[in-house]
Amino acid sequence: MQQLSAMDASFVYLETPTTPMHIGSLAIYDPSTAPNGKWRFKEVLAFIESRLDGARAFRQKLVRVPLDLDHPYWIEDPDFDLEYHVRHIALPEPGDWRQLCILTARLHARPLDLTRPLWEFHIIEGLDDIEGIPKGSIALLSKVHHAAIDGVSGVEITTALHDLEPDAGPRDFGVTWKPGSKPTDAELLARAHINALRQPFTMLDVLARGVPGLSKAASGLLARDLKLPVTSLAPDTVLNKKISAHRVFDGVLFALDDIKAVRALVEGATVNDVVLATIGGALRAYLAGRDALPSENLTAMAPISVRTADEKSAAGNQVSAMVVDLGTTIADPVERLGHVHRKTQESKELTNAVGARTLARMSELMPGALFGLGARLYTRTGLANAHAPAVNCGVTNVPGPPMPLYFAGAKLVAQYGTVPLFDGTGLVNVAYSYNGMLTISFTADRDALPDPQNYADALRESFAALKRAADGSAAPAPKKRKRKAVEAA
Repeated sequence: MQQLSAMDASFVYLETPTTPMHIGSLAIYDPSTAPNGKWRFKEVLAFIESRLDGARAFRQKLVRVPLDLDHPYWIEDPDFDLEYHVRHIALPEPGDWRQLCILTARLHARPLDLTRPLWEFHIIEGLDDIEGIPKGSIALLSKVHHAAIDGVSGVEITTALHDLEPDAGPRDFGVTWKPGSKPTDAELLARAHINALRQPFTMLDVLARGVPGLSKAASGLLARDLKLPVTSLAPDTVLNKKISAHRVFDGVLFALDDIKAVRALVEGATVNDVVLATIGGALRAYLAGRDALPSENLTAMAPISVRTADEKSAAGNQVSAMVVDLGTTIADPVERLGHVHRKTQESKELTNAVGARTLARMSELMPGALFGLGARLYTRTGLANAHAPAVNCGVTNVPGPPMPLYFAGAKLVAQYGTVPLFDGTGLVNVAYSYNGMLTISFTADRDALPDPQNYADALRESFAALKRAADGSAAPAPKKRKRKAVEAA
């Protein structure tokens, strides 16, 4: 039995019927590389069962302390039922990209059952009219609660389910699984009492480790060696409203070589800077098209992993975050990239001065009961919509493997990320790199962003402007074309 950290538990407390807190992905596979050149659901189910020992999240479920007086615990589910977690569905004809995006959004909008292990897989067939992917391809939509994993620890699930060769044999994970037993309420309350007695010492430890970094940051700001990356709250936009229960989803794909060519436009720029500048340009065009572009730059929250080398396979969330300026007031794409690069450097320098791990541990300063109560009050009373937004959207970057992967023998063709939304933040973008490609996908509230195709087109056209600059070309922007999952490199 393992207790959730304050950060992991926050995703349990923040969950409401309109804001389910799970992350996941839409992965598209080509079964022609699988045995017999096809997938059978029964065989896929058996394959997943053979890999359950590879990730702890598969068979762990939550046990909550009475009245949420302390953070919940993980136990090994004694009633684990694989067929509950793996579902089989097919798109109706014609089976195109838009249908797949709509289905993804609807399935993603449904909360997970918090009384069972916090994940679901949906095997989706019928992808028969999606340009750019092999005929007969099949999608896997995954949902895993954010309390169980972050973008980096999710690699444990990816590693468990995938092989480097299509004909890889069985794997031994060196784990002997044993079902757990649910602790009694009395035992949980006793543990809560002990943790409450320890809380002052935890607070002293966090403060002792954090004060030097905070002092260093304050000194740097006073001496002007450090700069604040943003100097005011984010402007209010149509994206920053109360979240409904409905979602939209879409994504575009780029060649990593093209991303790297654009990166060379600004000395020191990173792939992440290119992603942020692309999103900044897309938001500029999209909001201008709705006559809703603010006169101030939009900002985004970007997670930062604080995992050490020894913690790569550790469960849960070990992240901090920084706020980045997206340069949405800047029309020139290269100038915007340079602006984004400078602002991300300022954010990194400030975060490094304080210490990303120190920022991540700040949630431990509050006792579990008060932390849970505060999180629930914040979501259920609508406080997130009673003040100016802290940021306008989210942008998370998940580095994937540079080589092909195979799931039950089927080759992974492309992967797109799905994420939760919070009240006041109706759009989150995910950049996912894999095998020489990079996808930018997004999850949004349907009321805030009712036309996802327009925003997807804006992403494509924003990057095209950067690519033309990298090529030294003055060619016109590409015309809109039929939607497809995989773009030609």
